[in-house]
Parts: sequence; C-alpha cells; structure tokens
Amino acid sequence: MPGETVSQAFERWLASDGEKTLGSLFQLFEEKSFALLFVLLLGVSALPLPTGGATHVFEIIAILLAVQLIAGRHQIWLPERWRRIQLAGPTRQRFITGLLKVIRWLERFSRPRGRYLFEHRLSSVVFGVLVIIGSLGAFLAPPFTGLDTLPSLGVVLLSLGVLLEDILLVVVAIAIGAGGILLELVLGRAAIHGISGLF
Repeated sequence: MPGETVSQAFERWLASDGEKTLGSLFQLFEEKSFALLFVLLLGVSALPLPTGGATHVFEIIAILLAVQLIAGRHQIWLPERWRRIQLAGPTRQRFITGLLKVIRWLERFSRPRGRYLFEHRLSSVVFGVLVIIGSLGAFLAPPFTGLDTLPSLGVVLLSLGVLLEDILLVVVAIAIGAGGILLELVLGRAAIHGISGLF
C-alpha cells in the first residue's frame, strides 16, 4: 500500500490469513522481491557463527537470482516447488521475526536518500553485480572460520538499502562487504605463507 514502510508491509503479510510461502512474499514486494530474497538467503551466513559451508547452496541460489536481475527480469523465476516453500514454522518464523526487528531498527535511522538512483535500469545491474561479488566472497571463505560473515552482511545490508531506498546504507554495505573480502584475502595469503614456510 502507498505510504507503507517495509516493516509495516512485512507485518501485514505475517498477520494475513493466507499461506506464508515464498510465492506470496514475492506478490507482496513485487519488483523488490529480489532484494528481499537476497536478505533471506544470505541472512543465516551473515550471523557471526561458523556455518561450515552449510549455507553454500543459498549463496549459489543468490548468484543465480542476481544473474536474473542483471538480465533485466522484473519478476523472480523459481521452480514452483521452491515458490511453495513455507516460511511458517518455529525456526523460520523466528528468523523472519528477527529480520523484522532489524528492519524496524534501520527504519528509525534510515530515510530515502538518492531515491532517483534506484529507479534506473543500470542500478539493477550494479545491484546484481555487487550481490554476485558478495555471495562469491561468502562462498569462497574457508569453512568454520566465520570469514563468510562480513561479505554476507554486506549483501544483506545492501539489499535492505535497496528496499529502504537509502544510498547511505548502500555505501555502508559496500564498505562492509569489501572489508570482509579484503580480510579473506589478507588472512588467506598469510595462511599460505605460513604453510609454505613449514616446508
């Protein structure tokens, strides 16, 4: 509805009588469903917990969706079986409730900045490219190191910046994601030097 915030639209969806599926969520957010799905897919690996590579499938899906975004699709294509995935249930509901709290908190400080930048075709291409870079950074992080956290967090904040149409949040997200990837490269190089020094 016009004038509705992202969190209010989310709350309305949660309180509605319909099924809580990925498909129904896409209908609610329409073209911004890409950003929302990136948040859902990268949200788990953005938590400061070692995932042991368990979230790699989500990162691959995020990359495939980002390719659709770059290609100019306005609606997400997902297999029908995936569209029927229920977001209800204790574990998923808890994650969505936590996500809603984060969005509400961001809305207190965020406001539309540079809204016109989000209305161009090129902005969708840049968004998709940045999601691919961040998702690859998370995917390539060594298992059980927690180094996938910052690249994933960068994608999550970037997507929330697109949802809230706040270019400042987007800039912060890019800095966090780039910092995470740089940290991976520095620590990875140090580890390689350390191992080679043993021989």
